[in-house]
Amino acid sequence: MKTFDPKMLLIGLVAGITAALLVFGAGAQPSFAAVLYAASALPILLAGLGWGNLCVVIAIATAAAIGAVFVSPSFAVVMTAVTLAPAGWISHLANLGRPASEIGGPSHLMAWYPLSDIMLQLCALVAVGVIIVGFMVGYGPHLTDQLVDLMMEQMQAQQPELASSAEVVAQTKRLVVLVLPMTQGGLWVLLLFSAYYVATRIVAASGRGLRPREDMPSSLRMNRYAIFAFLAGLAACFVGGLPALIGATVVGTFGAGFLISGFAVLHFRTRGKPWRMPALILAYLASTMLLPAFLIVVLGLADTRRAISLTPGRNPQSSNSTET
Repeated sequence: MKTFDPKMLLIGLVAGITAALLVFGAGAQPSFAAVLYAASALPILLAGLGWGNLCVVIAIATAAAIGAVFVSPSFAVVMTAVTLAPAGWISHLANLGRPASEIGGPSHLMAWYPLSDIMLQLCALVAVGVIIVGFMVGYGPHLTDQLVDLMMEQMQAQQPELASSAEVVAQTKRLVVLVLPMTQGGLWVLLLFSAYYVATRIVAASGRGLRPREDMPSSLRMNRYAIFAFLAGLAACFVGGLPALIGATVVGTFGAGFLISGFAVLHFRTRGKPWRMPALILAYLASTMLLPAFLIVVLGLADTRRAISLTPGRNPQSSNSTET
């Protein structure tokens, strides 16, 4: 274990302040809110991947304290639960490693915490964070019904001939109350994983990272146990009430995990093909629609495994190095 470096305190403080400022910027610029909120995870990830757990704790505590002082304690809780804590935890998991000989591998290699398990825990953490925020704001039909009524009123004011029946309005309300947490959870997994990917590239380029950069198209798959969580959430959606809201959140977060895994499968299977680039561009553009995105999720569901990355041994650079 490394001795404490006083510079880590300064790095943690700077990372926490940067994360808090990005969150404040998201509130000031609603059009870029999602991007700035996700970007607030980047300083936390860089601190964890490059300098270790203590630096992450300092960064998260600093950002939470700033949020509590300048906005409110509830704001700090939301910020920590949805963005900062998941980012700090996955940076910790990414740095977990042990000699490959302990799992039956070559003695000169290191075995790193599986990326599939990191994805599993990221999806679970985001689901928990979204559920916590939902409880804090009192999310439920009473909120979404008002939103649907307002949308219908505006639509009818602009185009009176498109007036909807009471049955259609009721069906829309039942759908929207589930779609919103599903979409929010899925989008947040996608944004946090994007931040993690960018952070790994930056840390690898700087030479600070403990975990070597790995080949994500071959190693990025979802853990097979994620299928059970996804199916359980899907079944809960048909129960109604609070279980349906929780189930929709789980479906959204784990569905996004399988979507990411499905894209990794596409990248891996199209390697060396002359039509690879246009096919990938078309797949990314088509994934903005429901059916193509569903097909990519199916690809992720069809290829679940727990691949352990093995790399040549190197001297530990952070106190995160431990057994998985």
